[in-house]
Amino acid sequence: MGKEVFIETIRSSQMFKGGSILIGSAVYQDDYDTHCQVRLPLKTINRHGLIAGATGTGKTKTLQVFAENLSEAGIPVMVMDIKGDLSGLGAAGTTNPVIEKRAQQIEMDWQGKAFPIEFLSISDEPGARMKATISEFGPVLLSKILGLNCNQGGVMSMIFKYCDDRGLPLLDIKDLKTVLNFIQQDGKEDFLKEYGFIHSNSSGAILRSIIALEQEGADAIFGEPSFDIFDLMRKTATGEGIISVLRLTDMQSKPALFSTFMLCLLAEIFQKMPEQGDTGKPELVLFIDEAHLIFKNASRSLLDQLEMTIKLIRSKGVGIFFVTQSPTDIPAAILGQLGTKVQHALRAFTANDRKAIKSASENYPYSEHYRVADLITQLGTGEALVTGLDEKGRPTELVHTLIRPPFSRMDVLTDYEIGQLLKDSALIKKYNIDLDRESAFELLSERMDEMARNQRDEEKEIRSTRAKTGRTSQRQETSTFEKILRSSVTQTIAREVTRGLLGVLGIKSTGTRARKR
Repeated sequence: MGKEVFIETIRSSQMFKGGSILIGSAVYQDDYDTHCQVRLPLKTINRHGLIAGATGTGKTKTLQVFAENLSEAGIPVMVMDIKGDLSGLGAAGTTNPVIEKRAQQIEMDWQGKAFPIEFLSISDEPGARMKATISEFGPVLLSKILGLNCNQGGVMSMIFKYCDDRGLPLLDIKDLKTVLNFIQQDGKEDFLKEYGFIHSNSSGAILRSIIALEQEGADAIFGEPSFDIFDLMRKTATGEGIISVLRLTDMQSKPALFSTFMLCLLAEIFQKMPEQGDTGKPELVLFIDEAHLIFKNASRSLLDQLEMTIKLIRSKGVGIFFVTQSPTDIPAAILGQLGTKVQHALRAFTANDRKAIKSASENYPYSEHYRVADLITQLGTGEALVTGLDEKGRPTELVHTLIRPPFSRMDVLTDYEIGQLLKDSALIKKYNIDLDRESAFELLSERMDEMARNQRDEEKEIRSTRAKTGRTSQRQETSTFEKILRSSVTQTIAREVTRGLLGVLGIKSTGTRARKR
């Protein structure tokens, strides 16, 4: 099968009627001059995707190329920047001989260009803070995030109902912990009457899970002001989609927090985004770098929730791309939902590596032109196997692709450049404010303080009453004794007793000795 047949096969597989984005050019065996561009249709980008490859093979630059293409097409983008190397999207790139040669091979016009970016943060990284309240998570999602069992999840639902009925806003973690402690102590009887008994083992397990998440820095993502997901879908005055760069360089050691945030974000987008008809392109595309962190140590219920969300969210016009080293990092049920796949090189240093490569190669469509399992190990930096879905949802021909060079800077911004972007950010002015309105923590703390004061006052009153009663009894005893002593009856008895005693001694009551007869 010759080069001409190969080129015809690729071109016929990519005959799109609507808009598309340029990924690069086809490579036939060792021939890079095929004059055959590789493109992906915008219409099926919301069918999700995968960008995989070993460290240093160019997958982050491929992510950069996708973000640029989508922004130019008027599609807002959100990228998770865990390694801290995507800020260069905000500055124009500079040319060099490698870029010039590659642009010539791909038959494209290359020109350095800066793209509109916005920095976001869920930690101490600089950027507009992204938060959501505990109430917005809801009991079901929060239970899945905390890894609670059915009984503990039922308790969580009861807690939310209790707070709804009593007007106790659940905004942040301290609100939830305060309510949990209150219904086990001062509010125990009140809770028991209407909602039932909570075993201390259940409440203890919930509290331990909350504290474990809190220790990873969950305070940063729970609270107000809540982030409006429609702020991710902004465009410039000229119609370019704004690229939101979520800085997560400190998240690699906090997989639970990263998973929590991602699940909350996807749930919020799914709930608020309207169903989208056939508009020909997505409303928003998310790129999750180092995606294995989401699935690392994730519970079964959490994975089920992610799978369901990814299946359904594409109907809202939202595409999700996972960026990781190997397709095997993604659970099979989720991997099967990914329509676009870009596979950079994998390295085989051990027997386990070779098994992983064989498994990875089986995730791609069969090709008459390539032996995929062999080619995966031979791809050069900035090269990848690419397949997508055509406008009818059918897989496009798998093609060895020379990825086009990014227009933006392939290095990070300087601190000064980042500072200028942050200074001009409208979202930072909107979200980076201290807001802690009255919620369950304040309301219950005030109630507990009042109950403690009332208890102290009651104890003080009891002590005072006891003291008064003691003094009154003593005065009453003294008064009664005096009355008895002063009474005529007492005096008569006293005289007779005295007389009797004196008579025994032979003495008259007058005090003189009796005369002898």
